[in-house]
Amino acid sequence: MTSTPDELAAATRELALAALHEITPAATVGPPAGYSVDDSGAVSLRFENRLSGYPGWYWTVSVAQVDDAEPTVLEVELMPGEGALLAPDWVPWAERLAEYRAHQAELAAQGAESDADEEDAEDDDADLDDVDDLDASDFDEDGSPHLHGGDLDGVDIDELDEDDADEVDDES
Repeated sequence: MTSTPDELAAATRELALAALHEITPAATVGPPAGYSVDDSGAVSLRFENRLSGYPGWYWTVSVAQVDDAEPTVLEVELMPGEGALLAPDWVPWAERLAEYRAHQAELAAQGAESDADEEDAEDDDADLDDVDDLDASDFDEDGSPHLHGGDLDGVDIDELDEDDADEVDDES
């Protein structure tokens, strides 16, 4: 049995590399980058990572040796080092949904305020612009304004109906 972690790390370096090469191309594994000893006596050997999407990460191979047996690979993984880019902590869906709904309510409130301000400004401008164009034909008998005043995009709907009726009479 290997007696010290230093000796185990040195003796299992080739075993660790062979395990790594089973899961990743040799080109993605860099030179050795140290090791750490677990409380159980297992040794985790680190190798630099050469995958372009994982700067600051290391390939880690955990190896153990038990009573005169050959060393055994326990685990092979890609682990972040100091300064590696990491995903943010996980937040339960219920909390994310509550935050989303609160944010949507804030945006709706802000939108309602700005819409009201814009409508007030537009109404003031529209009232001033339309005063010159108003005449009796713009209002119903009860004094309420027509929704479209007989026009649709500048075309008098009543005139179109009369023209169609004239064409039908001419053809008969």
